[in-house]
Amino acid sequence: MLGQFCSVFRTTEMVRRLFADQNAFFAGVFDPMYISAGNSTFQKVAGMKRRAGFQGALGAFSQEAVRQLLGEKVEVVPFTKFEEVFRALTRGKIDDAVIPIENTLAGSVHENYDHLLHFDVRIIGETNVRIVHHLIAPPGVRFKDIRKVYSHPVALNQCLRFFTRNPKMESTPFYDTAGSVKMVMEENGPDAAAIGSEVAASIYGGNILRRSIEDDRRNFTRFFLLNAAKRVHLPRQRSNHWKTSLVFTTRNIPGALFRALSAFALRDLNLMKIESRPLHGRPWEYLFYLDFLGREDEPRVQNALRHLAELADFLRVLGSYPRGN
Repeated sequence: MLGQFCSVFRTTEMVRRLFADQNAFFAGVFDPMYISAGNSTFQKVAGMKRRAGFQGALGAFSQEAVRQLLGEKVEVVPFTKFEEVFRALTRGKIDDAVIPIENTLAGSVHENYDHLLHFDVRIIGETNVRIVHHLIAPPGVRFKDIRKVYSHPVALNQCLRFFTRNPKMESTPFYDTAGSVKMVMEENGPDAAAIGSEVAASIYGGNILRRSIEDDRRNFTRFFLLNAAKRVHLPRQRSNHWKTSLVFTTRNIPGALFRALSAFALRDLNLMKIESRPLHGRPWEYLFYLDFLGREDEPRVQNALRHLAELADFLRVLGSYPRGN
């Protein structure tokens, strides 16, 4: 289905639709539900509490990303799967979604790159969360008694040195870091612990037996703030304080990607990341996800997008948003 979809978007029609969307997004009329909110990126007008969805149980690192992006007063709505978060957003069950997109150690969250393409959402913000892993156990459980440690597979892999130093402890995968803390506290086993955040320990009443057991302290996860609205008022800042994300495909011919990227190099636009993902329905062909510095309404960015549209089989701008800290 995606292969048929991509073939439709050739030069003239693609340029027309791209800039029709862009002009609507940056029109003078803005959504009054949004205002600038201090250190938070976005909030709803007073008296209208926003609902933000994320994947994981309460106490997940995604919840900290929600707090950084939307403040303390937002209502958080946890979901088990990433797809459920995207679906709830597009169906209007939540106002915003916060999803992880990459980790400095584990790399990209490929599933969410795919969801950004398949769901009609827009990136309107980003933030970076420092990941600190703690060993958490029910009250009364001693460190020397622990034999099983539960957590998300990525979290377990980021604490390998801890398990090397404690060979009697078996690492056991679970669907979520905070969810593993919740499960261990509910089952109250005499030899079980979980790896999770300090917030998760506080929510579920666990004791932190060992702090900061991750192998590398320079462990950060980048999160996107998503919205389904077509018109969102964003605070005006200098263009180098903004990022734009997009996805495109090219024909499978020599030099196609080089020529596509030249649209940015010729205009001195700084590329921050490029990620390839398989193009479903077309074996050995790929989608390219791109982040660069600049905002969508900037003249040189518009020129770069027009240039890229002339070369690409498919192009979609995923959003322009203030750079995260």
